[in-house]
Amino acid sequence: MTHTYKALESSKIEESNQLNIVERNIKDLPKGDLLIKVQYSSLNYKDAMSAKGMPGVTRNYPHTPGIDAAGIVKESQDKNFREGDSVIVTGYDLGMNTPGGFGEYIRVPSSWAIALPKGLSAKEAMSLGTAGLTAGLSVHALASYREYIGLSDTKSIVTGATGGVGSVAVMLLSKLGSEVTAVTGKNDQLDFLSSLGASHVLSREELAETTRKPIGKSIWDVGIDVVSGDILSLLLTSLKPGGAVACSGLVGGHSFESSILPFILRGNALLGIDSVEISLEEKTHIWEHFSSDWKINLDHSTKEIVLEDLPDEIETILGGGQVGRVLVQL
Repeated sequence: MTHTYKALESSKIEESNQLNIVERNIKDLPKGDLLIKVQYSSLNYKDAMSAKGMPGVTRNYPHTPGIDAAGIVKESQDKNFREGDSVIVTGYDLGMNTPGGFGEYIRVPSSWAIALPKGLSAKEAMSLGTAGLTAGLSVHALASYREYIGLSDTKSIVTGATGGVGSVAVMLLSKLGSEVTAVTGKNDQLDFLSSLGASHVLSREELAETTRKPIGKSIWDVGIDVVSGDILSLLLTSLKPGGAVACSGLVGGHSFESSILPFILRGNALLGIDSVEISLEEKTHIWEHFSSDWKINLDHSTKEIVLEDLPDEIETILGGGQVGRVLVQL
């Protein structure tokens, strides 16, 4: 087996960060039960934050980002995993302070890894990645909240709909029989959103015109929000009785305004979604859904790149320009 591997490395340069493709030695990876040859990773907003040295993600540099990885076990100190097993690793500390999936090899605790489900390839898993996992957790939370009603024949709304979480959420809700309204700041992406399964598309301005604070017309049964801020406030004013919003992002800010009215007059709920520190059992459950009854084709909404392309894509996602998913082949 080779002793060196290629990785994207972020280094502190004065007040900014510099990205380079470097060669590293496998023996310098941290201790862990599993040595994994990474086949695919994916680009998430948190990866871009780490790569550019933004506060709150990565403490020490130089560092290899990448919170997602799918690949083959090369060495195992856990009897539950054997050499040659296909695995998925997402979340926990991968790519944050532990060298991540933007390197050809990672070494991690076995408690971070799950077996790749049958019916799902490594490429498909990373076309979904943490963004897809988050969308899946959001849909599952809404379905659980509506246990006796389900999501079929509902009216749903998805914010940030052209992004990673949003685009998968639109596809998944549509597949499950919901009439999806997609909200986006990218007014040139109507055709793209329609191709994902959106029945209606609203600009942010149109959403503000459609809704009213502190409580307005009942429009949607459920919502998936990745924006927060004023957008989340507007969604909460426009749910039908018994409705719920699953929230997982904060690109619009880490706070929002609301009143008690949606909660006590309509019995609405706000469901928080965490995809990082949840149990392996919960992650496995969602990945198994994606390998079977939630199977979706992401080919038309996924851009495949190699490590050398990452610096440009990182600038794109930080600038709000990413559409769909970005898959990284290693």
